[in-house]
Amino acid sequence: MTIPATTDTPRRVLVLAHTRRPEARDVARSFVKELTGHGIVVRLLLDEAEDLGLDPDGYDPAVELTDSETDASRGCELTVVIGGDGSILRAAEVTHSRLTPVLGVNLGHVGFLAEAEHEDVAATIDAIVHQRYTTEDRLTLDVRAFVGGELVYATFAVNEASVEKAARERMLEVVVEIDNRPLSRWGCDGVVCATPTGSTAYNFSAGGPVVWPQVEALCIVPLSAHALFARPMVVAPSSVIAIEVLEGNESSGVLWCDGRRSVDLPPGARIEVSRGLRPVRLVRLHEAPFTDRLVAKFGLSVEGWRGAAELRRQARAQEETS
Repeated sequence: MTIPATTDTPRRVLVLAHTRRPEARDVARSFVKELTGHGIVVRLLLDEAEDLGLDPDGYDPAVELTDSETDASRGCELTVVIGGDGSILRAAEVTHSRLTPVLGVNLGHVGFLAEAEHEDVAATIDAIVHQRYTTEDRLTLDVRAFVGGELVYATFAVNEASVEKAARERMLEVVVEIDNRPLSRWGCDGVVCATPTGSTAYNFSAGGPVVWPQVEALCIVPLSAHALFARPMVVAPSSVIAIEVLEGNESSGVLWCDGRRSVDLPPGARIEVSRGLRPVRLVRLHEAPFTDRLVAKFGLSVEGWRGAAELRRQARAQEETS
């Protein structure tokens, strides 16, 4: 989706930063200075502005402050997130209800969700100022937990929802259903339900498949299951996955969503996972294929590759130097 230019109201950008990191604070200050210098209103969370040591009235236009994460992205064309994937997942929580596009500037290690690296700050600011970016909607999960048939918790996830054992020394006995039909019973450490976006996160570490973002599907990966059939699975995006924590469990389980939000699950609890009604909207600055991102982020070896495009590139390079 291409972002249309708007002239009726001032342009606004929400800036979120991992302000406990000095480099994130430095980058955030650069964004505030440069964006306001181009007439764009910058909005900050009140506590983050204090961490940055900014005077809101010291900029023209003045920096807007808010202490409400729920309304933080109201009226903003995008959210710039400075940090790692954890910071981007937090930004997804802040912006989810308004579908505000999220642009990640990576200061972490892998940064699979990020679109830019910290050394690309100048180019990233220029792309925002001139609106040279597109957005991409990614499938999310809606997650609901029931106890005694009563809904006790509802949330969403960008990467994954996992049901895990709460006690290290005990397995968790669960039954998994797909579309109201029983699939298998496992004594396990847990079960991970992931999106294609999350397939390179917990799902990947647990031995699940890497799924290209354009594929609409849900992944299921049992964790250390004691069973003959305990393979990673990929199901339709329309499917509803249910995980029941069996009554006979001697200890409880815990539901984790994106590794950030959790709720305890007593024996007898039921968790239902389905495609989210709202996607997460990520900003894209480049049209690089996902294959290239996978190679770059995981440092995959492609030495010796002789594809047609690479051969043409090498031929042009030789002509230029000869």
